[in-house]
Amino acid sequence: MKGTVLYGPRDVRFEERETPKILKPTDAILRISATCVCGSDLWPYRGIQAIAEPTPMGHEYCGIVEETGSAVKTVRPGQFVIGSFFASDGSCPHCHAGYQSSCQHREFVGTAQAPFLRVPLADGTLVATPGIPPDDLVPSLLTLSDVMGTGWFAAVAADVKPGGTAVVVGDGAVGLLGVLSAKQMGAGRIIAMSRHQARQNLALEFGATEIVTERGDQGVARIRQLTDGVGADSVLECVGTQESMMQSIQSVRPGGSIGYVGVPHGVMLDGAQLFFAHARLHGGPAPVRRFLPQLIDLVWKREINPGKVFDLTLPLDQVAEGYRAMDERRAIKTLLQP
Repeated sequence: MKGTVLYGPRDVRFEERETPKILKPTDAILRISATCVCGSDLWPYRGIQAIAEPTPMGHEYCGIVEETGSAVKTVRPGQFVIGSFFASDGSCPHCHAGYQSSCQHREFVGTAQAPFLRVPLADGTLVATPGIPPDDLVPSLLTLSDVMGTGWFAAVAADVKPGGTAVVVGDGAVGLLGVLSAKQMGAGRIIAMSRHQARQNLALEFGATEIVTERGDQGVARIRQLTDGVGADSVLECVGTQESMMQSIQSVRPGGSIGYVGVPHGVMLDGAQLFFAHARLHGGPAPVRRFLPQLIDLVWKREINPGKVFDLTLPLDQVAEGYRAMDERRAIKTLLQP
């Protein structure tokens, strides 16, 4: 089969790769229905995150089970399934606590931009949908593999409550779905920070009540102004830069919570500043598996439509253009069809 391989900065190739096969009794092989380019894929694509060798890409996926190992009990061939970017066994103490992305036996699932995918620890990782979904639901179901689950975790970690004020820092797919998540959790005000009209429009559609275009200190000042000097109850940090983290810490009220899900790059925290901010700070790799049943139900009942974050759809063999479009901010998120 052919799949996506990153050779170095802005060097994405679609080339021959070995077709995956069952290696362990706990494995499953999926025929990919849809995959996509993640915002976090842009870190190595831009050369900010180094890679040591040509690297297969892709960690968001959904599709049909083709084959299972002899030990797999919870999914079977022919089912449509969704899984997390971290495979988890579902049985370790961290999994039982709801932090499957810190499973003691976790494995990164990072070769999904291809027609077929091997998923280890299938019983603890994959969740089947109630049936084979119609084509128009597939994009939304795909988001549950990462960006919707990550946006949801940002809102959970930020302790979004009914009637509260939430600020979302970042207008990529995760930030936009953080807006949608905060709306689902009943936030009374949702302030989205964005400078891009198309993303602002989608944020408003997803439930944002206000848009702030300023960044950095000016952005913090604007949040303070909008909250009568108090600050936000909840801040969802969905970028992962020093500026976005500082903006989040300075925008939350004393006793408020920050959920940070942007993969940190160059982030350094000032202990004294954090101490006197009286802020709760919680985040990390989203335990997507924890939320999959609930989010599948919401999508299946058409109560949410997170697939709207995909504003570019390409055949998988045009994956390089999908990366370019997101890198150049011509697309929020690229969906790839094998």
